[in-house]
Amino acid sequence: MEYKKRIQSKDGYVAHFTKTPFTLQEKTRKLCQAHDQDPDNKEILQTLFGVCCDYVNIAPGFHCDYGFNIHFDGFCVINYNCVILDTSPVHLGNGVFIGPNVTITCAGHGVFPAQRKEGMNTSKPITIGENVWIGANCVICPGVTIGKDSIIGAGSIVTKDIPNGVIAFGNPCRVQRLITREDRLEYSEGMEKE
Repeated sequence: MEYKKRIQSKDGYVAHFTKTPFTLQEKTRKLCQAHDQDPDNKEILQTLFGVCCDYVNIAPGFHCDYGFNIHFDGFCVINYNCVILDTSPVHLGNGVFIGPNVTITCAGHGVFPAQRKEGMNTSKPITIGENVWIGANCVICPGVTIGKDSIIGAGSIVTKDIPNGVIAFGNPCRVQRLITREDRLEYSEGMEKE
């Protein structure tokens, strides 16, 4: 229980790797494997995550450290091969879309070489606002907040906060422009058959 309280700190933490509760990770690994075998079973997701509703859809290949630190505020679609290292809380707003091969990592390591060598780990929470679209192959780094209605372009590495309502991409990820009414699409009936 003490570990859960420390994990849920808003400011993150620094700890030695020997303080990692590996038994909790074993349980989570089994739940992720069960999800791969039966991705439509919502009971698995309800057991795995801290907060989850029936409108969370996760494609196979999903991995996380603990699960209880992941909180969905509503509808969410996560594509294939997503990894969430939830050593701190991860909040995903309603209407979040996450492309394939995305990594969301609260976990880090000591920058000073001797501390990294002796196993000093760091962790900071991540917040992804409502209606955010994260493109394929992105990495969301510790402590980042992505504002609502924003888009993170494919292949981006997000190291700093991103404001509301923007398109951002690159390595490191930077705001490129605002999302405007010119970005509205006209609805069509779909693909035509030849």
